[in-house]
Amino acid sequence: MTVLFKNVRAVDPRQGLDRVTNILIENEKIAYIGSEDRQADRVIDGEGRLCAVPGLFDMHVHFRDPGLTYKEDIITGAAAAKAGGFTGVACMPNTKPPIDSPELVRYVFDKAEETGINVIPYACVTKGMEGKELCDYDELKKAGITAISDDGRPVENAELMRRALELSNSNGLIITSHCEDLNIINGGIINKGEVSEKLGVRGMDRASEDSITAREITLAASCDARIHICHVSTYGSVNIIRAAKRDGIKVTCETAPHYFTYTDEKLLSRDADYRMSPPLRTERDRAAIEQALLDGTIDCIITDHAPHSAEDKADFEKAPNGVVGLETSLAVTLTQLYHTGKLGLDRLVELMSIEPRRILGLPEVTIREGAEAELCVFDPELEWTVVPEQLHSKSKNTVFKGERLRGRNVYTVCRGRIVFEL
Repeated sequence: MTVLFKNVRAVDPRQGLDRVTNILIENEKIAYIGSEDRQADRVIDGEGRLCAVPGLFDMHVHFRDPGLTYKEDIITGAAAAKAGGFTGVACMPNTKPPIDSPELVRYVFDKAEETGINVIPYACVTKGMEGKELCDYDELKKAGITAISDDGRPVENAELMRRALELSNSNGLIITSHCEDLNIINGGIINKGEVSEKLGVRGMDRASEDSITAREITLAASCDARIHICHVSTYGSVNIIRAAKRDGIKVTCETAPHYFTYTDEKLLSRDADYRMSPPLRTERDRAAIEQALLDGTIDCIITDHAPHSAEDKADFEKAPNGVVGLETSLAVTLTQLYHTGKLGLDRLVELMSIEPRRILGLPEVTIREGAEAELCVFDPELEWTVVPEQLHSKSKNTVFKGERLRGRNVYTVCRGRIVFEL
């Protein structure tokens, strides 16, 4: 079926594209971009209101599959991704069992085939994520892996991590690191500071993140390897990464919308849906994360989509950390950064589509004639309220529940097909 998106604002900074135009999709490809009114089986008129950008990509999600599918599975996780405008995601390997073998890699790829989007698994840095023995990276790469991580915990043995980074120079895999020293955290559940003191709960000192961020960058520099820092949340880590980039170290990093939107004041409600790892921090941290997105220190926006059931989240002090975010990420970024005049759509495309794929070494997605049609088509002015029960994820633990947001994905196109429409 041919589809014509008429009168849409198409934005792709790599093509120097930012104009209202028509986009014709035929045989899974973008067949035409221009002002002509082409014939199509289906015509969608954006009326100059809808924006079309390269399909979004989230390089940090948790789909809990295999082993924890009461929280999420590959099918429901992909449904949430499609609703959010994502044509691709990369799943972290901290499943049960952890994804540390070619067989488990193939399990994810095979199950993802029916989702209609690109679901790419990470594999573990160490076998079983136990931090004792490195995985067989050559076999994992043959199975289709481009990145490895022991996300959820750092590789505690620094020499083992250094060896993994050294190997990455030859195997081409990028390592992404969850930077939290678990000994410093020592049972903390929220940011250590005034709010944790008011609530009388153990806090997570920011040194837990800053120290491992510094360690990973130092280790990567020692063997001239690439390192990617996950979900940056502190001004200290921002400063460390900014200095490392200035020195030419091969470091990239990411953050999530909740870190540039909220502070730990949200935890005063004693609602475990506002608990994640690393935690919401102070206004100084929030402002530093926002500035780092604007000045290019932070390379991409991810969600760290981490579903947990209502039962899991029922007890504030005992609940696991994590929040869902695939269906709100674009809307929050538009609300907080685009509509406030801080961020243009070209930079949003870089943060949410171009850079995640580049970091993982994946094929580019672009808006040009002849390219495979992968689009996020959204209405930047559409206002809506986040109702957890209406989310596509199995779990509803969103920090943005009840928020009024401005901007929403309307159509997701992947492999030339409309796989979601609002």
